[in-house]
Amino acid sequence: MYRYQHKMFEKEAIYIAGPECFYTYGYDALGAMRARAQSLGFGVTLPNDHPLDMENPDKQKRADSIFVDLDKVMKETTVIIADLEAYRGAEPDSGTIYELGMAYAVGARCYGYTRDKRSLGTKNQQAYLKNGRIYDERGGVMPYAQLPFSPTIIGSTKIVEGDFDDCLKMLMVDIEEEYKYKAGRGMQVDHSRHVTEDKREKPLIYLAGFERYDEDGEAVFAKMKEICRQRGYDAVSPLDQAPGVKKIDTENPYIQAANLFDNFQQHVRNCDIIVANLNDYRGYEVNNDVGFECGMGYMLGKKLYGYMDNADKLINRIPHLGEEKEYRDQTGSNVENFDYPANLMFGSSMKIFEGDFEHIIGKVLDDLEKEIV
Repeated sequence: MYRYQHKMFEKEAIYIAGPECFYTYGYDALGAMRARAQSLGFGVTLPNDHPLDMENPDKQKRADSIFVDLDKVMKETTVIIADLEAYRGAEPDSGTIYELGMAYAVGARCYGYTRDKRSLGTKNQQAYLKNGRIYDERGGVMPYAQLPFSPTIIGSTKIVEGDFDDCLKMLMVDIEEEYKYKAGRGMQVDHSRHVTEDKREKPLIYLAGFERYDEDGEAVFAKMKEICRQRGYDAVSPLDQAPGVKKIDTENPYIQAANLFDNFQQHVRNCDIIVANLNDYRGYEVNNDVGFECGMGYMLGKKLYGYMDNADKLINRIPHLGEEKEYRDQTGSNVENFDYPANLMFGSSMKIFEGDFEHIIGKVLDDLEKEIV
């Protein structure tokens, strides 16, 4: 590393995201990543990097202290590098994707690494072929089966096949190229950051759910929107076309994914409230698109609510080897023990109700109206 290069990177603050904090010897791996990035001139922040309230007898307060620190750190982050390896299922850790959404919302550069950029139709061992179509473990036609990750990840993140160091190399080249770009007369404007909905008398609800990929998704969301309408609220779903976003007719899966992502993120910017389906999706994790939207929405100041069929504590929902084995699951990762029903990113940023949408939306709107008053 030459001194002139080192100076070019010293203003960058990298947040290293991933489930390594749950791994055996994971903090050693994170420390090595930090040392490598700092040796190149980058500032670095790791999850749980500052003093936290981990002795509080209320376990949820421990989780909340982690999230408060994350909120502060993310506002200072200029780059996020995320581990996109599969975690407790066929897709990445949903807490990591929540953090990607937060970083995207504040305008940070988003990078991710994986050893496997094959399509999910290939990677997901529970996928199967039926009548010429690919189905997943939920029994429906497998969404984004041709892609390695969900549309929110594809659309927001530069994905490198390799490791953390490979992401650093790409980041350095990108920064060098941007310095050269500044010498030209071009100007790039990100219109996606603009709200494209008109002002409304009542808050607009965004229905963040994996139903967007179900064959009956239109009907499911139509019923949800009607329930909201009966209470005097307008709601939109990921299947609605956001104002200002044109649907692109293409067979290219990456163009299609980026177009879907543009639509999803515009809904998040336009709405006031996100009601998120946090039920398990392809394993014990929240759907990646939903996780991204929640993280993005949080950083943009949206009001978040979640719902689950089973809102029991995460430590009770995920099979593990018990306290003597540090609550390790079948992968060797320890299960969070913060008395929340989902990853602390979700538990610490929103109220989570038990039940399906039809049974919890009344509680959500009652809670919302108390705050409005």
